[in-house]
Amino acid sequence: MRKKKYTDDNSLDENLINLTPLIDVVFVVLISFILIAPLLEIEHIQLAQSTLKSDKNLSKSPIILKVNKDNSILINNRLVSFLELKDILKEKKRQNPNQIPQLYHDKNATFGTYQSIKNLVEIAGFETLDVILQPE
Repeated sequence: MRKKKYTDDNSLDENLINLTPLIDVVFVVLISFILIAPLLEIEHIQLAQSTLKSDKNLSKSPIILKVNKDNSILINNRLVSFLELKDILKEKKRQNPNQIPQLYHDKNATFGTYQSIKNLVEIAGFETLDVILQPE
């Protein structure tokens, strides 16, 4: 029977990985994050203040678009389709070239409906569109 010879403890140390440098690097990165974090600025968006004093001024536009939660479209309280809306908007632009359409969009209606209406308003020749948000 052969006896195994153990030379010394150095043979066991060869198989171990020294993690001390890795831990030092992790601590340096952690400390740098701790020092830098309070210096970072959080971006805030300032919303424009309304210049209107009452809701009476909002309905003075002869072009009022409403989108219900089922994505149905009303122009001046008349139900219309996308095809009709394009022609109606062109006619309204011809009749009232300086008016700005107002859009009341339900929060449950899809964004695609908003985008389609915005595109139709641009095609009709309007340069601006007022999107009226109502508090809940």
